[in-house]
Amino acid sequence: MSKTRNNHYVPQWYQEGFFEPGRSSLAFVDMTPDRKILPDGRVITQNGAWNDTPTSKAFVLRDLYSTFFGTSVNDEIERRLFGDIDGRGSQAVRAFSGTDVGEWRKHFQEFFEYLDIQKIRTPKGLDWLKVQYPKLSQNELMYEMQGIRMMHCTIWIGGVREIVSAEDSDVKFIFSDHPVTIYNHAVPPMHAMGAYPLDPGIALRASQTIFPLNRDLCLILSNLEYAKDPSTSPLEKRTFARNYRQSMTRIDAFIRSRKLTAEEVAQVNFVLKSRARRYIGGGRKEWLYPEKTVKQPWADLRKTFLPPESGLFHFGGQMFVQYESGHVHYQDEFGRTEKPRDFLIKAAPEKQLRPGDVCGCGSGNSFKACCQGKSEVLRPSWTERSIRERNIILQNGIERILGLDGEKDWTQIRRELTDENIKEIYFLYDALWPLETDLLALLPKPDGVARAVYTGSIHPSSITDFALAAPLYFGELIVAHPFIHSGVMAKEYRPTENPRRYRQDFLKSTMFFMTIMPLVQLGLVNLIPDPCDFDFHLREEMWSMAQARASIMPFDTDKEPRLKKLMEEDTRRSLMLMPPDALHRQLRKLNPEMSDGEIEATMRFAERKRELDPLAVLQDGSLGGEGGGQMSMFKLAPNFEMTMYLAQATGAYIVTDSPFRWSEVKRAIRRPAAVATLGLATFSEKMKVAKFTFPQHVTDVVDHALIKSCAGYPDLFRNLFRYLSHLEERGAKPNREAQFAGQFPKIHATAQAAIKKSGVVAKEGRISCVMPPDGIQDNTINRLLLMSSSERHLSSVPMAFFIEDCGTRKSSILAR
Repeated sequence: MSKTRNNHYVPQWYQEGFFEPGRSSLAFVDMTPDRKILPDGRVITQNGAWNDTPTSKAFVLRDLYSTFFGTSVNDEIERRLFGDIDGRGSQAVRAFSGTDVGEWRKHFQEFFEYLDIQKIRTPKGLDWLKVQYPKLSQNELMYEMQGIRMMHCTIWIGGVREIVSAEDSDVKFIFSDHPVTIYNHAVPPMHAMGAYPLDPGIALRASQTIFPLNRDLCLILSNLEYAKDPSTSPLEKRTFARNYRQSMTRIDAFIRSRKLTAEEVAQVNFVLKSRARRYIGGGRKEWLYPEKTVKQPWADLRKTFLPPESGLFHFGGQMFVQYESGHVHYQDEFGRTEKPRDFLIKAAPEKQLRPGDVCGCGSGNSFKACCQGKSEVLRPSWTERSIRERNIILQNGIERILGLDGEKDWTQIRRELTDENIKEIYFLYDALWPLETDLLALLPKPDGVARAVYTGSIHPSSITDFALAAPLYFGELIVAHPFIHSGVMAKEYRPTENPRRYRQDFLKSTMFFMTIMPLVQLGLVNLIPDPCDFDFHLREEMWSMAQARASIMPFDTDKEPRLKKLMEEDTRRSLMLMPPDALHRQLRKLNPEMSDGEIEATMRFAERKRELDPLAVLQDGSLGGEGGGQMSMFKLAPNFEMTMYLAQATGAYIVTDSPFRWSEVKRAIRRPAAVATLGLATFSEKMKVAKFTFPQHVTDVVDHALIKSCAGYPDLFRNLFRYLSHLEERGAKPNREAQFAGQFPKIHATAQAAIKKSGVVAKEGRISCVMPPDGIQDNTINRLLLMSSSERHLSSVPMAFFIEDCGTRKSSILAR
C-alpha cells in the first residue's frame, strides 16, 4: 500500500464549498511568497497569487502528520484519524449549512469535534501546540495533538451560536490556512497575545470563534457574557471556563437571521486573513484583498461579529431536568450545577487602591507589597474569597465548634469530641470549596515571587521536621490541605455521612491544620485543596498517568522510613481502640505466659499512653458496632503529577523531604545525562555540604520570618530560578553563576548564626538540589495544564530541592 505523505490540513471537500458556480478551482494567495536569489545577486519575489488552483494543490504539506520509526514512515494519522474525522465532519458541516433541525441533532457532536481538530491540525495550530512544550519530536507532536482533542468543545457549545449569511452580498466568504479563527477586539494581530502562533484563548470573554462553512455561510461563536454585555472586560475569562465537563445545551439554538452586506463580509474576510499563517483562498481573487476596503480599527470590527440582541433569548437561563430515578439535574447559564455561594463572593474595589491599602487578592498584605506591580492577568482573583481567607474561616469555625478559643486543653477537646462536631467541620470545609471552584483563578501565577511547592507527608508528626520551617529558606510554600472533600467520595464513605469512621483522621487533619495556620495567616504557606477535587477530567487523566508511572516505579514504604514509622504508630493507635475484652484476648494471644494482673497493668498503661498521645482517639467503641472501624489515610501529597502541575502553574520550584518523591523528580529531568555548567555545579556542591537549621515550633518560625533572619535565601533562589528559566535560550553566563556560588556561603553563614543564637528547638538537615539545563519536565503535565484552561504557566520546572536529616535529634536545643 502506498503511503499518503502529502497531507491536506484544510480538506479538499471543505475547499470545494468555496467554489464559484461553474468552477472547480480556487483563487489562492501566498502572503509570504518565497524569495529567490539570482546568480547576479538580485533577489526576486516569486509569484504569490493564482486564480485557478485545484484543491489537490492547495493547503497541503508533505509529512505534516507522518510519524517516523527509524527509516519507516507511518501515515495512519492521515488515513485513519483524519480519514474518519473528515468523513463525519463533512456531513456535519453540510448539515449545519442547511436548515434541517433533525440533521443538526444528528451531527451536533461531530460538528464540534471536527471544529476542534481543525483548529489544531493546521501548521499554525501545530506550531501553537509546540510552544506549549519545551521540545517535541514529530512523533510526540502527533501524540500530543491527539491527547488534547475535544479541548474546546465545552466552551463553544456553552456560548451563543450564530450562522451569518453572505447570500445577498456581492462579496463572499474566503477561508485561510487556519480556518477556525479567533477574534478578540482587544487583541489586534500585533498584540503579544496574538503574535504567531498564538491566538487569544477562546475562554476570554470577548473571544469569538469564526469558521466559514462555505462561500455563503459563516459560523460565529460568542461567549454568553460578552454577547449580553459587550462592555465586559474582554481579557477576563468567562465564568466557569472549564474544559472537558458534561454540559447540557439546546442543539437547535442557532441564530440565523443576519444577512451581511458586502462591507461586513469584507470585514469578516479581513479578520480571517489577519489571523492566517501564510495562505488564503476563495472563489475570486479580488475577495482575497479585504484590506483594500476595510479601513476601520481592529476594535471597531466587533460590531460586525456581535450577535443580535433579539436572538439571545435562545441562550442562557437555568435548566432543570428530572430523571426516572427522581434525581433533578440543575444547570445555570454557564454550565454550573451548583448555585454560587454568596459568602464566597467579593465585590471588586470601586476605586483604585492606594499603595498602603489591603490588597484585593486577600493575601493580607498591602497593595504595594502584593499586586500593585503585577498586571491584572498575573493577579489571583479579586472577586472571590482567597485561599487564605477561606482557611481563616475554616480555622475560626474549628475553634468555635471544638471550643479551642476557650480554656480547654487538647486532651479535653479530644475527650469531648462528638461525631456531630466532625460532621459540622467537614460540612464547613465542603461549603468553603464548592466542587465547581476555579482553583487556578485563586492560585498565584508565575509572577517572579520566590515560591515552592512542597510535596511530602501531610502528617502533623512529620510536618514539623522540615516543611514547617521551609518557608524561611524557600519563600512562599504551597502545601496540600489535610482535609478531604466529602463531595468527591461515594456517599457511604463521606465523613459528612459517617463521621464516626473519621475520628482518627480528623484528629490528624485538625492538628496539622492548626499547627500550620500561623504561617498561612502570615502568607508564608498557601494551604490548598487538591486541584482534582474540582476537575473530574483532571482527576481521571492524572490517575491514569499515575497508574502508568506506578507500573514502572512502584511505591516502596522501605524507601520512606519516616512514613513507615507513622503508619506503624497509627496501627498501634488502632489497636488501643479495641474494646477491653478484645484487647485482653489479643494480649493473651500475643503473650500466653502473662498473668491476668500483668495484662491488666498493661491495659492501664496503654490507656494512659493513649491519653498522652495527642493523635489518639479517646472515645470508646470507635472500632466496634455499626459504622465501626477507623479510616486511616496517609498522604504523600501532592503526588508527582500534581506537584509538577502546581509548580508550572504557579511559577514555583519543588521542595520535598520524601526520598521516593525525589527519585520521581530526578527521573523527570529531560536529559539525565546532561551535565550542569561549572558555576551551577559549584553552587550545588556548596549547598549540598552545608547544614541547615530547621526550627521545630511554628512560633519560632514566625519570629524568624518577622525579623527576616533568612531573607537572603528566598532572594537568592528567586534570582537563580529566573536565571535557570532562560538558561537554554540565552546560554550559560559563567560570571553570573560564579556570583550565585559566591553569594551562598555569605548568606548561609549569617542566617544560620542568627537562628542558632536564638536558641530555638531545631533540627539540622542537608539540602540537595538539581538544576538541569533543560529543566524538569514531562509532556503529560503540559497536557494537563492545557486541558485545565491554564493561560499562563511554565513549560518546565527549572529546579528542585531535597531536604534530608543530618541525624540531629529533634529534641536537641541549640546553644545560644
